[in-house]
Amino acid sequence: MSSSERPRRVLVVDDSAFMRRLVSDLVSSTGEFEVAGTARDGIDALRQVQALAPDLITLDVDMPMLDGLGVLERIMADSPRPVIMLSAGGADGGAEDILRALDLGAVDFVRKPAGRISLDLDLVREQLLAALRAASLVRQVPAPVYLPAPVRREPAGVAPLYVVCIAASTGGPAALGQIIPRLHCAGGAVLVVQHMPIGFTAGLAARLHRVSRMAVQEAVHDEALYAGRVYIAPGGWHLQLGGSRERPSTQLDQRASMWGVRPAADLLFASAARLFDDATMGVVLTGMGRDGADGLSAIRRAGGFGVVQDRASAVIPGMPEAALRVAGADDVVPLLQVADSISWHGERLQSRLRERVAT
Repeated sequence: MSSSERPRRVLVVDDSAFMRRLVSDLVSSTGEFEVAGTARDGIDALRQVQALAPDLITLDVDMPMLDGLGVLERIMADSPRPVIMLSAGGADGGAEDILRALDLGAVDFVRKPAGRISLDLDLVREQLLAALRAASLVRQVPAPVYLPAPVRREPAGVAPLYVVCIAASTGGPAALGQIIPRLHCAGGAVLVVQHMPIGFTAGLAARLHRVSRMAVQEAVHDEALYAGRVYIAPGGWHLQLGGSRERPSTQLDQRASMWGVRPAADLLFASAARLFDDATMGVVLTGMGRDGADGLSAIRRAGGFGVVQDRASAVIPGMPEAALRVAGADDVVPLLQVADSISWHGERLQSRLRERVAT
């Protein structure tokens, strides 16, 4: 941070006095952020947001009187700003509440220390500071996602004619909630790399499956790839395509992280380009860093199409901008036009294949 930049002001919200003190110390530890104030419950948090106008908020999920989800919904309706959720977990590890919070517009989430605090503290500190730094770069707070009513899905039991590979990071779950339910790629398979930790991608897949025309599932190792389905890379595992173009399959592995993430979209994109050549589409959405840029370049070199979310609609434009710089794109569109762009390019890919067969 340069001397001319002021520290970002953070409101710390937690019903535990110990956690308020712990999180406040972590927030202040680098000098990049300062604690604007603290709040002990949801009602207090809403008062403090209005009184202090913080730049960022860390918000506990489980609180008395008004829980974190209720507070988040009110903040997004009345005074939107970047919010990082803090969760102690629960029966499902807190995944359902966290996914709901991301739907409501939270930028990111961090697990609270569990068990022996000293063992978790360094990891939590690293994750919290990374989330705060990402939140500091947010250009616009994610719009709440109100998922539509379920619609009928068409069965699929054949290999795809083409594949669509999607890369997303910070802001991605909300973006996917705007895109996946609107897709209908009857002839293609859709594969998604969303940077999330272990234990959350299965819930994300289940939520999207309930409201999407295409079947959505978390990818498993060495499973046949079918048209009309969406496969989400599981947290902690790289997803690639294997087999042959006539009988493609999903391949998972836990090799080292790439760009600090696992799964990494670059590996998926490159494997799709190798297997499907010009019958491949790469889509790069909101997120920090440059994952997806090299992979999109591989897809476009193979003759496939590239779609990139535009800067104005991205929560964090780092990944889309890196993709444009490295690979270029056939389409640069706002979030709400990404699904239409995918469908249009999917039709082009199918037409190209039909013409090839006819000749």
